[in-house]
Amino acid sequence: MSESAARVFARLSTDEPVTRTRTLMGKAVVLGGSLAGLLAARVLSDHAESVVVVERDSLPPAAAARPGTPHDGQLHTLMHGGRMQLQRLFPGFEEEARAGGAIVSSPYTIRAYADGVPKVSDGAMGLISSSRPFLEALVRRRTLALPNVKVLTCRAIGLEFRGDAVSGVRCGPVSRPGAGVGAGVEEWVEDADFVVDAMGRASKLGDWLEKAGWERPAMRRMAIDIDYATGYFRRTTSDPELAAAIAYRTPTATPPRVASGAITAIEGDRWLITLANYGKQPPIRDVDEFRKLCGELPPVYREAVEGEQLGDILTYHQADSRRRDYHLLKRFPARLISLGDAVASFNPIYGQGMSSAALHASALSHYLRSAPDLRRHARAFFADQRVVVDAAWQISTAADLARPDVHGPYPRGYRLTKWFAEQMAEASVTDREVAVRFNSVTYMRSHPSSLAAPATLLRALRVNRSSRKPRRERG
Repeated sequence: MSESAARVFARLSTDEPVTRTRTLMGKAVVLGGSLAGLLAARVLSDHAESVVVVERDSLPPAAAARPGTPHDGQLHTLMHGGRMQLQRLFPGFEEEARAGGAIVSSPYTIRAYADGVPKVSDGAMGLISSSRPFLEALVRRRTLALPNVKVLTCRAIGLEFRGDAVSGVRCGPVSRPGAGVGAGVEEWVEDADFVVDAMGRASKLGDWLEKAGWERPAMRRMAIDIDYATGYFRRTTSDPELAAAIAYRTPTATPPRVASGAITAIEGDRWLITLANYGKQPPIRDVDEFRKLCGELPPVYREAVEGEQLGDILTYHQADSRRRDYHLLKRFPARLISLGDAVASFNPIYGQGMSSAALHASALSHYLRSAPDLRRHARAFFADQRVVVDAAWQISTAADLARPDVHGPYPRGYRLTKWFAEQMAEASVTDREVAVRFNSVTYMRSHPSSLAAPATLLRALRVNRSSRKPRRERG
């Protein structure tokens, strides 16, 4: 009997230490040095004699923006599910993050507001609050400190095959000035016993596969057209009582100027505030408008923007969510996988990206520790990864489809799923027991099917009926 999706998700989201590792290959090559690629390299370091990370950006030694991550100035959240995986892969990670200035929050220092109404705390799950460059720099430092991991600054331009397996990566120099290693060198082949595509949303793997006579994965897209504006402001307290907050508004036919506002206390005694809007509205670039809009949100937002502004308002636009269905391919080369945003990237407003990448790395770790036959298609890995992708896709697209400006594609049973999700979300505002279960799913600690227990649904219906009764009686 095959494992249920809930059991697979529980296996991948475990907090048990990684054990039973053994060397399976000579050289592994990871394409992409962002968070997903670094986590893949960390996993592969347990199973390869050497790991080479191919990255076209010169990776900075400390926290800094990079051309390859144009969105890294926006708010990024390491949800509880991702937080547990980083602690598994890098023991002591949270302590090191805290020592560097990040805020490791408890559930009682996080606030959530639904249409201005404070939500009850789940009392269970916290976050690591920091900027994306800070978190990535810490992961990069821990990964590159491993004796068998190194970075090669160059461009990946194709794959080499031997029979039904990948045998190497074609590399070329980075053409821009000051590119570092590889500049002015002719193209070459980096031999590989295993290759990981972590090239992000713009991954070229499908093109390379099709050119070599393999199937390319189908890509699904959902238009979202979200704009983000992020401001940084001086924080006067180094240990704030409030570490993070999220305020969201119910979608309407006339989109609000701010659909969602999120705030986190980050390293360097700063507040990072992101405002998201959708529909055909101009981006929020002016600091006076930014402060005015924060004043229309719960008081913590107004208080945060009263401090000194640090830098310009940063904007970012994302047109769609997308996924590539590698698990559906019948013919696929051995010794090759894809993970992170190269497989699925979601509306960033839900904060799933980094935690999804961490769970993909957990799937890779489980696959390599299960004594796989590397001469064959990594079907077991893609089956496990699909569970993570499906869970995140279900959470994000269900919320996006509720917006009047998004018009599908609607999954089978959408009306029932939408009703069910609305009941859970409404009850989680006031009921702690439902909030614990609901947040465990949205924080990527549990599979969405865990909400389908009859007792949970009945409790949500009772809570909602009770909360609506006074309104009917007043009417």
